[in-house]
Amino acid sequence: MTKPFTLRPGTVADVPAALELVRELAIYEKAPNEVVVTEADMIRDGFGEKPLFDLIVAEIDQVVIGIALCYVRYSTWKGPILYLEDLVVKENYRAHGIGKALFEACMKSVRDKGFDGMAWQVLDWNEPAIRFYNKYNSTFSDEWLNGRLTAAQIDLYFNQNK
Repeated sequence: MTKPFTLRPGTVADVPAALELVRELAIYEKAPNEVVVTEADMIRDGFGEKPLFDLIVAEIDQVVIGIALCYVRYSTWKGPILYLEDLVVKENYRAHGIGKALFEACMKSVRDKGFDGMAWQVLDWNEPAIRFYNKYNSTFSDEWLNGRLTAAQIDLYFNQNK
């Protein structure tokens, strides 16, 4: 890669490219059918009256090649924490410092806002990502399990327990 990249806050115009990167990540994580969010959802949720997330984009020649999507998570023990939902760089642009720049932009946001830290998830088999995060002396928990209920599971519960 010879051309320099730039980072900037994401805009509504970046949503199609951001969603495409999210889909690329889902394919890599062996869950291509799990992405159900639409461009309209992302525009409403990220750029509406009460934005639910922040988007940082990396671009070359005005083409989005990477994103970091994050939001504030509130810990009753620690206070506000930046939660990094997705860090994705197009495959042919990896290993050129773009992921590092996006990740460090999130870290800078933590410092600028006075948050207690930053959190994210990584699949236990995703060795390249784990190696990347380990460069920052990251801590991975062996104790905490991730819990989740889908909207369908919640509906089923309430329908069965009327």
